[in-house]
Amino acid sequence: MYTFITETPLGAVQASAENNALCGLWFIGQKYFPPGTEKWLEAPDYPVFASLRSWLKDYFTGKNPEVKKVPLSPVGTEFQQAVWKLLLSIPYGKTTTYGALAARLGPAGGKGSAQAVGGAVGHNPISLLIPCHRVLGSDGNLTGYAGGLEKKQALLELEGVTPKEAQGRLPGM
Repeated sequence: MYTFITETPLGAVQASAENNALCGLWFIGQKYFPPGTEKWLEAPDYPVFASLRSWLKDYFTGKNPEVKKVPLSPVGTEFQQAVWKLLLSIPYGKTTTYGALAARLGPAGGKGSAQAVGGAVGHNPISLLIPCHRVLGSDGNLTGYAGGLEKKQALLELEGVTPKEAQGRLPGM
């Protein structure tokens, strides 16, 4: 596994990649931070990291960079993958709820309760690019974020969303 650490306005993040695809991006010390990162090979010049650095620069300067410019390869269960795919469909500056995501999974989603969706969202290994910060509680309040609620609020505000505001929500979500 290749890795590098870089600073963002919200603190340092550590990225991991292999096969020229991003496998992980975590705020240092966040909940679910992977163990054993000291064994990864420090490789800041690994090709996908150049795309990531560009994406992060654009994102934190208030732009809406395209995620598809950074190849993603998160590792998770079939259910987690389905939830993370839904997260990628939430546009910049919009929010949804755990329950709405569960409803979108429908009966085919199997474990598609809001609680199960929350577990998958919480274990998203590629924060920021797979926008788990755009998911709110059913009442529009900030709930759960592995990087901390203060970071979730800052990310939403960067995107022009004020938590508890329903007007930024996707229709039907």
